[in-house]
Amino acid sequence: MFANTAKKTLPSLICALVIAVPLAGCNDDKSGSKGATQVAAKVNGAEISVHQINAVLTKASGVTNENAAQARKEILDRLVDQQIAVEQAIAKKLDRNPDVLLNIESARREILARAYLEQIAAAQPKAADDEIKKYYDEHPDLFAKRRLYNMQELAIAKTGAPLDELKAIVSSGKPMEEIAAWLKSKNIPARGNAGVRAAEQLPLELLPKLAQMKDGQTALIDGPQQAFVMRIVASQAAPVDEAAAKPRIQQFLQNQRNGKAVAEEMKKLKEAAKIELVGDFAKPAATPAAQPAATAAAPAAAPAAEPAPAPAATGTEKPVASAIEKGVAGLK
Repeated sequence: MFANTAKKTLPSLICALVIAVPLAGCNDDKSGSKGATQVAAKVNGAEISVHQINAVLTKASGVTNENAAQARKEILDRLVDQQIAVEQAIAKKLDRNPDVLLNIESARREILARAYLEQIAAAQPKAADDEIKKYYDEHPDLFAKRRLYNMQELAIAKTGAPLDELKAIVSSGKPMEEIAAWLKSKNIPARGNAGVRAAEQLPLELLPKLAQMKDGQTALIDGPQQAFVMRIVASQAAPVDEAAAKPRIQQFLQNQRNGKAVAEEMKKLKEAAKIELVGDFAKPAATPAAQPAATAAAPAAAPAAEPAPAPAATGTEKPVASAIEKGVAGLK
């Protein structure tokens, strides 16, 4: 039911609306004329409109045709609570509190900036069918030849790591626990992980190499910021046809296009703007001291060249408990 699904979603949306109330003011038409918006409730004379309810409803998750009526009632109840709290805040002159005013102005700036960027994104043309097909054809490892990988992995900080020596150890066929023990003996930061991952859950720059590996094979894969020792315990073919993948690819390409358009617009505007840094901010930033190599994140957290669009779920993706050998666990 909506009451369970939306409990976590609605309060955050209502809290966001609290900030907007002092900006927009109450729908209190003293002239007695009524707008086109229907009134859902009145709280001490202040109107709560159907439009306000619908605005929250469109952002709530878990709403269906069956529970929409109940959802609207719950939203109205929260808006009533909100209005009462707002009235009390104003009565206590909290709307004049410097911190509150700062938060209101910060929210206003954020809303306006987001609205402008969303306008830019909305003006971008939709991804065409030939673009979608091209992406599908160029990424068979994500779609036509998609696999589910049961993997063991070690993510290794590249700074100071003897990769040539590590490559030789991996190539010799050593088991993962021995590789982990060797890394530990050399004080090389690393992190172990294991589980089942679909192709789209892996960094794109690693996927082509993983796709060439066979079950039981272990390899050292050199990433942009980390090196990965990966062993494919087992894998399973899980192809996704073009029709099923199309909506995800279309959204992915649209997000790429929107992001590029926004970045280009902001770059152009920033170059045209007169920006003056004052005081300490006008001074060159101090060069940070060298930091020791941090423990590498697991491949799932590694930055990918670009996020992959997730294919339609096949129902076969099931996480498994960590099964890395004791040597790997010793690195955590």
